[in-house]
Amino acid sequence: MIFIPDSQLDQWLMDDIHGGDLTTRALGIGARSGVMRFHHRQGGCISGIDTARRMLLRLGLNVEQHLYDGDIASADEILLTAKGRAQALHQGWKAVQNLLEWSCGVSDYLYRMCQILQRYSPNGKIACTRKTIPGTQLLAQQAVIAAGGIIHRAGCSETILLFANHRRFCDSPNNWQSMITTLRQQAPEKSIIVEADTPEDAKAVLLGQSNGLPDILQLDKFSPQEIVEIKAFGQKQAPNCRLSLAGGINLNTISEFAQTGVPLLVTSAPYYAPPADIKVRLTPTN
Repeated sequence: MIFIPDSQLDQWLMDDIHGGDLTTRALGIGARSGVMRFHHRQGGCISGIDTARRMLLRLGLNVEQHLYDGDIASADEILLTAKGRAQALHQGWKAVQNLLEWSCGVSDYLYRMCQILQRYSPNGKIACTRKTIPGTQLLAQQAVIAAGGIIHRAGCSETILLFANHRRFCDSPNNWQSMITTLRQQAPEKSIIVEADTPEDAKAVLLGQSNGLPDILQLDKFSPQEIVEIKAFGQKQAPNCRLSLAGGINLNTISEFAQTGVPLLVTSAPYYAPPADIKVRLTPTN
């Protein structure tokens, strides 16, 4: 479970409601009782449900949660029902709808990617990067987990990932074995991942010896043909070094990358998925 503090829920509410719903106040209907239902129009893998429930509770509404993060909703299925005063219902309406539409869009996009990958690698995993849309990291991580994905790196202090941008600051930027050995010495509890931008760099990494080999070699923006070649080279030269793929992996391209047989794919594409279509209907009860 991703912990989301109440202060963050309040901020998401305040982004929209500020001084309350002016239309409701001007019509004088705020004290009337009503019910609000959130439906998923097209269906799919869902996320953000419990977070939405908590936001509605912050407004003093009574809430019934019908489905849970990671469930597959049917078309037009009800996700949440909220009951209470009209002024609170209208304050929660758009803020919660926005959260659900974005979260469910991310989770369903990634779920469909995972389904494709697992046709070729039944135990394969899709890892989503820290390149989230600013302000959405907690919701993004929640959606990734709900869809069956994993978090690639929640932040730069979490894991060791050697990029070319690091290497350029080293005295010997092409001495892979020396850099990897140093990383193992300085961060002995961490797995070592290095990223290669070219087939030549990838092969140079895989020619390392013992302590100078990474745990994972990440191939960035390689073509499927190049990946197959590097995979075969690695199985011969460094069979204990795993591969991961990054760059250009999305719902349109994942099939060709999955067919390379590399079971770990890295992407940020789900964060930019089209939002889900969440229908919200409010009706009076008195």
